[in-house]
Amino acid sequence: MSSSEHPFRWRSLALPALLPTLLFSIGEGAILPIIPIVADRLGADLATAGLVASMIMVGHLIGDIPSGWLISKTGERPAMIGAAFVAAVGLGLAIASTSPFMLGASILVIGIASAVFALARHAFLTSFVPQSYRARALSTLGGTFRLGYFVGPFLAAGVIAITGSTTAVFGLHIVGCVAAAVVLLLLRDPAASFGASAASRSAHGPSTPEGGQLVAQETIGLFRTMWASRRILTTLGVGAALIGAIRASRAVILPLWAVSIGIGDANTALIIGIAGAIDFALFYASGQIMDRFGRLASALPSMIGLGLGHLALSFSHDLPGNVVWFISVAMFLSVANGIGSGILMTLGADLADPRNPAPFLGAWRFTADLGGAGAPLLISGVTAAVSLSLATGVMGVLALAGAGILLRYIPKYVPRSKL
Repeated sequence: MSSSEHPFRWRSLALPALLPTLLFSIGEGAILPIIPIVADRLGADLATAGLVASMIMVGHLIGDIPSGWLISKTGERPAMIGAAFVAAVGLGLAIASTSPFMLGASILVIGIASAVFALARHAFLTSFVPQSYRARALSTLGGTFRLGYFVGPFLAAGVIAITGSTTAVFGLHIVGCVAAAVVLLLLRDPAASFGASAASRSAHGPSTPEGGQLVAQETIGLFRTMWASRRILTTLGVGAALIGAIRASRAVILPLWAVSIGIGDANTALIIGIAGAIDFALFYASGQIMDRFGRLASALPSMIGLGLGHLALSFSHDLPGNVVWFISVAMFLSVANGIGSGILMTLGADLADPRNPAPFLGAWRFTADLGGAGAPLLISGVTAAVSLSLATGVMGVLALAGAGILLRYIPKYVPRSKL
């Protein structure tokens, strides 16, 4: 794309990429804290509620595999529109759910659709934003996603307070999905708005935008790439998987803990919303830390903090001030998570072959998502076998183990100038 022919304006990014992302992310941020609560209302015990909540991450993992191929065939905008409508169908099923099993199946559909939407919006920016602006555009996209996760729980608390129904929050996400799809449907063709995208035309078919090529390269031949990169993925990649696991653990354990100590639905959403605000406020500071002091300066304090926070929470369940402990630890975990914002993407970019980064980046993301999908399942299993407190403690120990792996292998694989 020639920037001289089509000067890039940041304002042109807002409607086709940032606004749909914000609308979708607000809805997703709203439902995450209430999934275990709704499962509890349908008769699930704590372990089953955790299993239902884990389905969104399992869906993300499943959706990672075909989404690159799908986006390369349909295009970025149609994929986002389709994913938004599929998510809306899943949310409708969640509202109609009469059992934890039905709710879990609905959440799985939402997770798969969310994975497609997330990858498609990344491909969209790759296709239609000039290279010289791309890093800033992707950073802004990440910030928009976190803004949605910050706003969503507050809106969820408001919906619960007004309607008296926790299930009504799923309707809020439906509104976000439909609004995102409508915004995308009403837009003119992106190539006309942004200029011709970088594309390659094969002898047998139409041109494919650069973003479509990128995400296809990330997912096609995924397991072959993972085998070729097994040395990194079985060492530093385990650390990446544990980062994904601890982040997913926080998202599942906090709502479950609130249910177990009797905090009200609206108050749970409000507390998690405030925690999300702290997380959102630190995403830029994390980038500054990584750029000025190196990757370890962000990764180690984040994982150690997440580990200590989980361990502190695990001992507080039966204390007289357990609600105060819960609120304090939730805020502490948000600080710890916030200072590690972007570490997975940054490490992936550091490790990928600059001549052809997409295959490794796909394998790296899938490895992290594997940890993210596995952690809630582990939490559910340990909770069923023993207790939620022990499950929380186990995740704390895994976080500290992850910190040790990062300390051992980041200096080994990451260029010294970026340590």
